[in-house]
Amino acid sequence: MSKKPNKAQKTKKGFVDVLLTMVLILAIGVFCYAGYNLFKIFLEYKKGSDEYSKIAKMAVEEREADKDSGERKKASEVKPEDLAKKAGTLTPPMKVDFGSLKEVNKDVNGWIYVEAIPEISYPVVHGVDNSYYLTHTYEDAYNIAGTIFVDYENKSDFTDCNTLVYGHNMKNGTMFAQLKKFTTDGDIYRKSPYFWMFTPEASYRYEIVSAYTTGVNEETYMLFKGPGEEFLEWEKRMTGLSQIPEQPPIDTDAFIPEDKIITLSTCTGDYSTRYVVQGRRVNTVKNEGAVSNDEAVKNEKTTADEKAVNNEEAAKHSGE
Repeated sequence: MSKKPNKAQKTKKGFVDVLLTMVLILAIGVFCYAGYNLFKIFLEYKKGSDEYSKIAKMAVEEREADKDSGERKKASEVKPEDLAKKAGTLTPPMKVDFGSLKEVNKDVNGWIYVEAIPEISYPVVHGVDNSYYLTHTYEDAYNIAGTIFVDYENKSDFTDCNTLVYGHNMKNGTMFAQLKKFTTDGDIYRKSPYFWMFTPEASYRYEIVSAYTTGVNEETYMLFKGPGEEFLEWEKRMTGLSQIPEQPPIDTDAFIPEDKIITLSTCTGDYSTRYVVQGRRVNTVKNEGAVSNDEAVKNEKTTADEKAVNNEEAAKHSGE
């Protein structure tokens, strides 16, 4: 004959049941909250991806790019006098409508495209600080994807010795997330060691000379007042840091003080480090009808002078 539970045992069992129920409700609440946050992140990722896809369809015309001949020169083997010759026959892989892009965002100063990773194809902006575009898209919408942007201390026309370009390492593989493949997948660099920076004035082709993980305060992020031996020695040191597997040796003695480097930078998940890919400019293809910044200033001054002369003439005639 079983013994009936006494009042104390019933009270204890009731307390345990209530406690378990509360724990279950709490667990369900935490699960729902986490699911809600994941859904919000998914929506932000999708909004960002959809926006950049729309912009690409609006402003980018892809075309068949010229293929290199059997023997491909490394960045260290390219001499300045060769660039103009090669640029005359090189067809960039796309044409960018900067007029349409500027109607959406006047901060646009370029479009980046990585040959080996065609998913990296985005507008580039140059803002007044390094904060705003971390959390705002090209269309000025708040989004964790942000925008690819040039360091505010750099010139906007990529004429600095070292131009810093930042982009997020997004979990869905967008923005600069796939850059790390240059050191994790040897086939990527062998597929193509080039990336492009398109601007309103010209299309610039860069050969990747280095890819590696670095500290946030390392000299990778050094900016220079202009060409010189300091920059040249820095360029050689950066090349020596490369972690690209089976990368062919680069003759750094062929580097010159007038070289132009772009440093693509993204986060690693560690606040103290960043992943970077550095390219050396090896080709310049002028855009048809493009006007350089200096020429634009000169033209504006000429127009202003002409207007002043015309106004003087008009004043003379009105007084007659």
